[in-house]
Amino acid sequence: MDLSAFPRVPLGTWPTPLEDAPRLSEALGGPPVLIKRDDVNGLGAGGNKLRKLEFLLGEALEQGKDTVITFGALQTNHGRQTAAACAKLGLRCELILTAKVPQEGEAYEQSGNVVLDHFFGANVHITRTPEEAGKIYDEIDHDQAVTLPVGGSNGLGTLGYVAAAIELVGQLNERGIGEATIYVAQGSGATAAGLALGTALLGWPGRIHAASVSHPQEDTVKELHDLATEAAKLLNVDLPELNVDFGDDTIGPGYGVPTEEMWAALKLFARTEGVLLDPVYSGKAAAALAKRAKNEDLPIVFVHTGGLPGLYGYAPEAITSART
Repeated sequence: MDLSAFPRVPLGTWPTPLEDAPRLSEALGGPPVLIKRDDVNGLGAGGNKLRKLEFLLGEALEQGKDTVITFGALQTNHGRQTAAACAKLGLRCELILTAKVPQEGEAYEQSGNVVLDHFFGANVHITRTPEEAGKIYDEIDHDQAVTLPVGGSNGLGTLGYVAAAIELVGQLNERGIGEATIYVAQGSGATAAGLALGTALLGWPGRIHAASVSHPQEDTVKELHDLATEAAKLLNVDLPELNVDFGDDTIGPGYGVPTEEMWAALKLFARTEGVLLDPVYSGKAAAALAKRAKNEDLPIVFVHTGGLPGLYGYAPEAITSART
């Protein structure tokens, strides 16, 4: 896998740590758990989108673009990290955010990622419907602009987590761990797809568990395979067999809507390892891990995709949960 042919701009601090989690492992009652800390990679409060943006914005800069347009929910982590990357690179950032999550109140609408979007200098457009978002998109000056998909998830963005797979397998090999189960949230899909493709191309015998946070399982299966196929084409390789399974049993009422099992998992990580998760992505993936850990027979790697600023958008519920 030669990724050097693709334009890439440095945004994160690599490699991110792979940490033992002994107290969490004991509490879960299964095999040892390690945490891949993609939440602590520096720019813009960290998170998994930086790996994708290195490739997406690398191509944009090579093409001479000066404006980045992208989309997301009101508390989008992708939008916040895109805004931070644009600030670092001197690019104009247009964020078109749709209030599609059934959450309201000052904390959700004004705090968390939203306030950071403004700090990073993005032009933030708040919309209520996809139609309104489309209208605003059409009104933005597209001359010298690049449009990034939701979550940075396309074939090129997927390469960010192909690179992460190479990094992670190397760290596991250094520890003498030849096989493991990797738990990761699946939202827009490129993080899980890149890990699945990268580990398969390396011939690594472990397994990926993609915990959906937004879509039914049949949709996430198609999404992951489509993204992996796009990325494989960019690499000029045939799509290998992907060792990945899926779960949609911790989504709850829907994307971005907290659940009791998510809050329980968030508290478990916080109280055993001092690690904070977010309610939308890593919290629900951790809930999936908590349900399955006792039945796992291999070491477990939990990929922490970041999202901490979004926790403050859920302040009322978070306060109640933290005090119980």
